[in-house]
Amino acid sequence: MINFRYHVVSLTAVFLALAIGLVVGTAALNGPLSEDLKNKVNALSQQNQQYRAQVNQLIDQSNRNEQFAAQAAPIILAGKLTGRAVLVVSTEKQKTGPYVDGLAQALALAGARVTGQIVIDNKFTDPANNESLLDLANSSAPPGVADLPLNSNGAETASAVLAAVLVNRNPPVGADTTRTVLTAFTKAGFIAPTGTVSGGADAIVFVADQPYTDREADGKNAAVLTIADQFDKAGPVVVATNGVAGNGNVVAALRGDPTLSKSISTVDNVATEEGWVATALALAEQVVSNKAGHYGTTSGASALLPKPQT
Repeated sequence: MINFRYHVVSLTAVFLALAIGLVVGTAALNGPLSEDLKNKVNALSQQNQQYRAQVNQLIDQSNRNEQFAAQAAPIILAGKLTGRAVLVVSTEKQKTGPYVDGLAQALALAGARVTGQIVIDNKFTDPANNESLLDLANSSAPPGVADLPLNSNGAETASAVLAAVLVNRNPPVGADTTRTVLTAFTKAGFIAPTGTVSGGADAIVFVADQPYTDREADGKNAAVLTIADQFDKAGPVVVATNGVAGNGNVVAALRGDPTLSKSISTVDNVATEEGWVATALALAEQVVSNKAGHYGTTSGASALLPKPQT
């Protein structure tokens, strides 16, 4: 009769046999497995070093491209915008500020005179402020300016009013009127002029940040597109941003619009020296040839730079 002690002894023998088998098997395979694992680790380490070297090479190449663009800019841009007055408009100063500074330098190299820099505050594009923005636009509209939009879109009407006093028009708007309008919008917190801003611009560079992503993103991104559209109605415009990713990106929207894409130029790499040069050249193309183009490195760009003007 098989008793409990027999079961204990049998189970002990089984586990002992398994343990001995594992020890023997591990001892037999330890050498080949260890050597194979070591070879794989060494191969991965070498591959990782190669990738690191490639990344460093690409970074170095990018830096050299930036240096080339910076050194070539005075030659490429010389005289392209001589005698032209340019207004620089931007959104979210803390993010677009470095781009605006670089663009201002490129415009100066091209011979342009910057009439001022204006930052469009987030308050301007927020649909929650539509009524107050519309009231301000209607109350501050200059006398004699009859071509303003007649609707309930505050961003559209306000952009048209700002364009009317900042861009050359016939008959011209006086300096006092320009100051009055800018003061009203500044005090209300809708814009933030940098330094002295005057009217009479021949063309506009609009530097836009990445699209909004909050709950009111659709309305805010639509407002940014509306600003570009209204300034385009007043004069030549180049809209520059860094990339075209994200729903509501203004450059992507402009390139996809069959009408606006024919009148507004775009640049998608405004964070780089190449982008600053491209923006200045695109503006010269707009002013001299009345031609819109789309430049940069992402989807929808036709070239890095405009073709040389003949």
